[in-house]
This record gives sequence, structure tokens and C-alpha cells, in this order.
Amino acid sequence: MKGKIARAVAVVVAGSVLAIGGAGVAAADSVGTSSTQAAGQQLLGMRDQLAKAAYAGDVQGTQRSLDQMSPLLGDLAGGQKYTLRSDAPQTAAAAKEQQAEASRVLADRDDPAEMAQVRQLPVPGLPDLPPPLNIVSNLIKSLLTLVTGLLAALLGGGVPALPLPLPVPHV
Repeated sequence: MKGKIARAVAVVVAGSVLAIGGAGVAAADSVGTSSTQAAGQQLLGMRDQLAKAAYAGDVQGTQRSLDQMSPLLGDLAGGQKYTLRSDAPQTAAAAKEQQAEASRVLADRDDPAEMAQVRQLPVPGLPDLPPPLNIVSNLIKSLLTLVTGLLAALLGGGVPALPLPLPVPHV
């Protein structure tokens, strides 16, 4: 009889230990998720700020937006600070690369040799940027596309559309 009671107590103790351990893991996941959601909201604001500045032709505002985006993209690319899907760090790393290149090109926009080296791969679906930002149009459009994909991973889908200017009809 004493053996049965001891086993019952051992099962209850083991179950309690497992329940407490599971609660700790669940609490850790919810903290990671809320910080990931917060990072997603922050990146969403940065993306929208970049789109508005770029499509307004505001070089300084675009440069400022790119600079503000850099640390967060670096953290996301590192994959250590936030709870992310397995492909999200690679997307963040590609976005970080595009951000760094666009920022570098804007900083050196008066150097003709630098302008000759700019990668301008076409990006379908987004309108071109106005001058003087047309020199980095495809870099920024590619960055906006990558960040929007990253936002889907951070926010779990339902990413708001880019705040792009409406096309003016030709009369």
C-alpha cells in the first residue's frame, strides 16, 4: 500500500514539475511574440515613413528613414532577438543589404563613378520614384518589397498596403 501511495505522489510531483516547466516555456514564447509584434509595428511605421519620403522626392527624409531602419533590420537579420519564422532572418539580411546600398548611394549621389556602379534591377508592381531619387528607385522599391514580406512574417499576415501616391490621370 505504501508503494502505491509513493508512486501516486511521484506521479503528481512529476506532473507538477512538467506543468511548471511548460508554463515557463509558454511565458517565454508570449514575451518573444509580443516583442516580435512590437518590432513588426515599428518596422511597419519605418516602411511607411520611407515610402512617403521617397515618393515625395525628399532625399534627406529618405536618408533619415533608411538610417532609422538599419539597426532593426540588423537585429532581425541576426535572428537572435526576436521569434521569427525560419526564412525571416534571410529576408531581413537581404533587406539590410538593400538598405545599406541605397543609403550609401544617396550619400555619394554627387559622385559620377559611384552612380555608374548602382545596381538597378527592375522591380515590378511599384511606381518609379521621382527625381532626384530616381537614381535609387529600384533599390528602394526592392527594399520596400522585402520589408513588406518581412512584415508578413513578423505580424502574421494582414500587412497594410504601402502608402503610395495615387497616379494622376492624364486629361
